[in-house]
Amino acid sequence: MLWRRFRSPAAWSETVDLFAILTAASLPWSTSLTAIFNAAFLVCMVPFLDIRAFQQSLTRPICAAPIALFVLALVGTLWSDAAWGARLYAVGPTVKLLVLPVLLYHFERSPRGHWIFVAFLVSCALLSVMSWLVAFYPSLSLRPYDPLERGIFVKNYIDQSQEFTLCAVALAYPVMMLLREKRYWLAVLLMALALSFLVNMTFVVVSRTALVTVPIMLAVFALLHLRWRSVAMISAAMIVFAVLAWQASPQLRKTADTFSRDYRLYMQENVPTSMGERLEYWRHAVQFFVQAPLVGHGTGSTQGLFERAAKERSWVPGVRVFPNPHNQTLHVAIQWGAIGIGVLYAIWIFHFQLFSGEGFARWVGLLVVVQNVFTSLFNSHLFDFHEGWMYVLGVGVAGGMVIRRRQAEAKVGQAGS
Repeated sequence: MLWRRFRSPAAWSETVDLFAILTAASLPWSTSLTAIFNAAFLVCMVPFLDIRAFQQSLTRPICAAPIALFVLALVGTLWSDAAWGARLYAVGPTVKLLVLPVLLYHFERSPRGHWIFVAFLVSCALLSVMSWLVAFYPSLSLRPYDPLERGIFVKNYIDQSQEFTLCAVALAYPVMMLLREKRYWLAVLLMALALSFLVNMTFVVVSRTALVTVPIMLAVFALLHLRWRSVAMISAAMIVFAVLAWQASPQLRKTADTFSRDYRLYMQENVPTSMGERLEYWRHAVQFFVQAPLVGHGTGSTQGLFERAAKERSWVPGVRVFPNPHNQTLHVAIQWGAIGIGVLYAIWIFHFQLFSGEGFARWVGLLVVVQNVFTSLFNSHLFDFHEGWMYVLGVGVAGGMVIRRRQAEAKVGQAGS
């Protein structure tokens, strides 16, 4: 029996699904486990991979664009002036994009894509519980205590806020569908789960990036899926919730106040703050791009460019030298110029177009793309480990499910005609 299962493509497919589920479940908790389970996922794909079908799938723009960015990063090492170690290290963040076509290929054939989302949601819900416990009992945290990252069990408050934001807003679609089907108890349960993520970000810890992106993501949902009357009612409810949260949560007010405080200290007093550092990085990043607008300075050149800029008089004293400018577009522009920007935006555009239409998979995929695009205004999230894997898993699984559904609908249409 074991030998029959070993030779069975269906058994291997189930194993691949299992490792994909474990990858999604481990992402909020551990980078090491995520890498291990993802490697196992790829290895289990090999024995019964249809090479010809897989090669054909790679020609689609949704697959070719991520591959092109990796190839550009690899070729970009040839004209960089950084040490070869730095060049190859800078290629690393783009390697995860090669997994995206594999996920698209597999989940257009697998019927278990929704379990990936369930695993991620359950994992984030458990992390939310641990976040509350750590907020009251800091000794439970696996990280050194930091008063600025209250309630963080593992990772950091930026990663945790990204996870909770995605889960909270993604649940809006199934809640809406359940209410339309009059399945009120399950709708209330999911609504409570979504609110639990928002309450955690309100009273425990939240990143400023999440504060900016949550309204944008909710607006996308309202415009796509709600009538104007419903939009008005929900907007009023959200305003009431925001006012109450603002009055009840000192942590929320403190986080929001840092926007104006950091900007004032940087602009008026040259004090290095989080926002001030970003403005300093962006100012110099634009200068680096102007110096090499077409193909950039090469892969891994960013660190050296900022180190040289830090020696100039225009550099604000106390601002740290960082290997990226905290903006995805500028990070790409410095290394690969306008060509790199074109490839980056092609990835986002092709994936955005993939998720047009109705359906839960389309909604999740669209939300992942929108979140990544807007958070990448303030960070290099496509290249960061955690947020980058959220994008790869979200787009890969949801995209495969969308393609699978399209193929099924096409077969039904052909049979009907």
